Amino acid sequence: MEQLAKALGARIRTQRKARQISQDALALICNIDRSYMGRIERGEVSMTVEKLYRIASALDCEPALLLPPIAELNT
Repeated sequence: MEQLAKALGARIRTQRKARQISQDALALICNIDRSYMGRIERGEVSMTVEKLYRIASALDCEPALLLPPIAELNT
């Protein structure tokens, strides 16, 4: 699970930066605590599906885009 959380967090960070949104702004839009958003991006926590959907919506992408492929988790 730790590997999944880290890969997911990295993909969220990549999408956030591509859209030029600060971590603070993303947290505010998603109604997620700023420090918790940082922990998500660092892969320190396993988030709920609800939070995944909130983040995807704020990043204007499908949740599946944020999920890492299985092959990425097996390395």
